[in-house]
Amino acid sequence: MFPTGVGMNRLTNPYPTLDQYGEFMRGNDTNGKTVIGWREWVALPELGIAAIKAKMDTGARTSALHTFCIEPFEADGQSRVRFGIHPQMKRQNIEIFCVADLVDQRLVRDSGGHEEERYVIRTLLRFAGEQWPIEITLTDRDPMQFRMLLGRTALRPRLIIDPSRSYRMGKLQAQSDTTTPKQVRLNKRKTG
Repeated sequence: MFPTGVGMNRLTNPYPTLDQYGEFMRGNDTNGKTVIGWREWVALPELGIAAIKAKMDTGARTSALHTFCIEPFEADGQSRVRFGIHPQMKRQNIEIFCVADLVDQRLVRDSGGHEEERYVIRTLLRFAGEQWPIEITLTDRDPMQFRMLLGRTALRPRLIIDPSRSYRMGKLQAQSDTTTPKQVRLNKRKTG
């Protein structure tokens, strides 16, 4: 769990002392990795999502995004998928509609043991001053608290999670800086 170089008293205790652990979590011995909180603001610029709250989920291999109206289709010989996103929790009236290349379809087991066939896309994640491509499964997370989960493959090898902290990287701006046009709509229906 701790990077090489964190000293330990091997004769009496194989684990780091509280002082050594504190130095590690303050980012003083992270082997160049960024220490983040258990929940953070991230962006998905290729999908036109400038800011969305994500929960870091080390129990999940692949990341997941709450979507609705998922519709696969073919265009120019490429499998694609169009879908809608409610990027803000408790705001069903804000909708973003996206189109992405379809990478795969996978059987995914959730934390409750339920299996679901999900579409998989690849898109850029912008977070902690960097951006890199990640795979995301599309699913209905409406009853869940977070619209997005970041799984292990998206987190490593860049990040270390401090489970005692939230939003270490700060809040992202709510405006999009992407060059790809996306449809964002404020829906007039009541959300009860």
